[in-house]
Amino acid sequence: MPTIVHEKAGFFHLCNDQISYIMMVLPDGEIGQIYFGERLHDRESFSWLLELAHRDMAPCVFDEEAGDGRVCWGSTTYSREHIRQEYPTFGTGDMRQPALEIEREGGNTLSHFCYKGFLVQEGKPRIPSLPATYVEQPDEAQTLILKLEDPLDGTKLDLYYSIYRDMPVITRHVRIRNQSGKSMVVKRAMSLNLDLPDSQYDMIDLAGASLRERYVDRHPLHLGIQSIGSMRGHSSHQFNPFLALTRPNTDEQNGEAIGISLVYSGNFLAQVEVDTMGVSRVMIGIHPQGFSWALGMGEEDSVFCTPEAVLTYSHHGLDGMSRTFHQLFRTRLARGYWRDRERPIIVNNWEATYMNFDEKKVLEIAEQAKNLGVEMFVLDDGWFGHRDDATSSLGDWYSDIRKLPDGIQGLSEKIEARGMKFGLWIEPEMVSPDSDLFRAHPEWVLGAENRPLCLGRHQLVLDLSKPVVVNYLFETLEKLIESSRISYIKWDMNRSISQAWSRGQGAVSQGKVLHRQILGIYELYERLTTRFPLILFESCASGGGRFDPGMLYYAPQAWTSDDTDAAERVKIQYGTSLVYPLSCISNHVSAVPNHQTHRITSMFTRGTVAAFGAFGYELDITQLKIEEKEQMKAQVAFIKRWRGFIQKGCMHRLVSPFEGNDAAWMVVSANQKQALVFAFRFQQPVNAGFRRMRLQGLDTDTRYIVKEANQTDWSWKAMEKEPGFHYGDELMKIGLLLSDAASGVLSSTVPQGDWQARVFLVEES
Repeated sequence: MPTIVHEKAGFFHLCNDQISYIMMVLPDGEIGQIYFGERLHDRESFSWLLELAHRDMAPCVFDEEAGDGRVCWGSTTYSREHIRQEYPTFGTGDMRQPALEIEREGGNTLSHFCYKGFLVQEGKPRIPSLPATYVEQPDEAQTLILKLEDPLDGTKLDLYYSIYRDMPVITRHVRIRNQSGKSMVVKRAMSLNLDLPDSQYDMIDLAGASLRERYVDRHPLHLGIQSIGSMRGHSSHQFNPFLALTRPNTDEQNGEAIGISLVYSGNFLAQVEVDTMGVSRVMIGIHPQGFSWALGMGEEDSVFCTPEAVLTYSHHGLDGMSRTFHQLFRTRLARGYWRDRERPIIVNNWEATYMNFDEKKVLEIAEQAKNLGVEMFVLDDGWFGHRDDATSSLGDWYSDIRKLPDGIQGLSEKIEARGMKFGLWIEPEMVSPDSDLFRAHPEWVLGAENRPLCLGRHQLVLDLSKPVVVNYLFETLEKLIESSRISYIKWDMNRSISQAWSRGQGAVSQGKVLHRQILGIYELYERLTTRFPLILFESCASGGGRFDPGMLYYAPQAWTSDDTDAAERVKIQYGTSLVYPLSCISNHVSAVPNHQTHRITSMFTRGTVAAFGAFGYELDITQLKIEEKEQMKAQVAFIKRWRGFIQKGCMHRLVSPFEGNDAAWMVVSANQKQALVFAFRFQQPVNAGFRRMRLQGLDTDTRYIVKEANQTDWSWKAMEKEPGFHYGDELMKIGLLLSDAASGVLSSTVPQGDWQARVFLVEES
């Protein structure tokens, strides 16, 4: 059983074949954290791991010790400041950051939650109104609920732990219920707290900005608080709701790695606090800045649930951690019709035309794309209202007949008549001041009535904390989709929330606005995906500004970045793969010179980078040369052959682009009989030394043949100076030879120049 309860001794042991997570009821009734890591043998008691000592200036809840050494009232050795706790609260003598802070009438913020009982359930319960991982069969997971109560006012606190049977994963969230008979305000409620016994870790997070999202940032822990987060109203380009703790010697294949991710799309805080005794307190949850959730006494308004946090453990390095996240998020977070299906190859008109298009131009692009094997045309921004630039018409979701005489309905029918599926761009959460919607309902935007409105990208944010706004958007989009032949929706979001004030609501409700805004977005997604289950939804936020697990629950793929340059995308996609599966990483081959960096890269290099996920094009096909179209046709055929393999295969990172001039990754089939290897070189070396690249994930005893993709037609060719076969152990311990002794010489058989890519097929011989 994954949940072992030693009720008399007061210990709870969550375990499967890979991990153990152990807690205990502390002498003062709170819950202590004992162990998290590799699987341990179970025993009746782990009390020897509760360490107590007298420390000067430490607040103590007991005054003295019994003569036999038992802890009791009176002990100067029992201080919550120096005990590893499961869910620490404010005002109990713990001087570190709390996971929970509640303000009661009169301003009292002191709490003390004591253990009252437990419940074990098969399966995994849903969290009301929030996305979360799930099970398809009850025996896939087991859930432990620890029930706590504040003895002074009866406030209930339930700690939820779900452990998966076959994955080293524990998910956590918290449920708070006000049963005090008086109003109270939740000021801080983290989804997860984890106290670790030492601080010998590196912290890894994914940081960046628009056009360079999710770069890998690694640094040793230091004394004090180190944190990442967002207060932008969405998970942000700047930081992703994820952090990992690794031992200093941990690499891709070896060493301990603890990974923590938050299934949430709004403001978040992820931090590690290292105290002067070397204990590391890790927590993640909704950012407390700007958050205050008033709990009433009614059945509906007396309860608050935090978003879900996902906790993983690997002793096989970052590679093991990532494979766990990939499996969980691809198969038990993403949902619906498209979860396991091969994604269509699309062409998007954005970088081809921007908003300057008409029906004739759109159909011309679609026709030529169809002839090259592309399966879907996606019409981007500029099709509605009177939108010729970014200053107008958001919110007016009706066709601009100047550009589309027969509207979206007519265009979608014409696209399908040409043998392609049709997709459409929308940005439902925003409104332009120059729009019919804003003129009719200025009270529907976030911002105070008596202050100037703050615009971003010439637009305002609709107040989705109001049900009337959510209902309006659903009804409007439902009508649009019903009347047309739409198979794909690109759902964009192009600005942060700068004025989190909901008009017409009282002061006590304003602390709920940011979270309710996210709940409104989730509700709109849920209603639309339920109403149109066969449509492929792709989330987008000015590129990668809301690339998070919460979005993945509703949209099985996400636009990775508005930077489409192949060289920059190598770093962005490499960092993204630390947490997210290839099936959700959406990539396009774009035009050259690239519109963001002005860099020129080959069609082969652009295609190789874009193959690392959901594949498409974003360029004016009508302007391509004949030879480029032939390369594109071969590229499309390659993707159709291998996209299912890439989407569901086991991905391994081989060479980091953050550490040198090269990058590489590979995807291996579940039976280890096939692998695709993608290698990149940024700058052209001169007179370079010999090079090898060790592969991963192969069977040591299998004999493999290695071939390389021809850069013109993507056909496979035998590699020069290669033996008839390689054993798997050779390829993993010696490596694949990438040497180019003729580097920089015209006679070289290896592609020369900057921004080069190579693709290898490794197959059982």
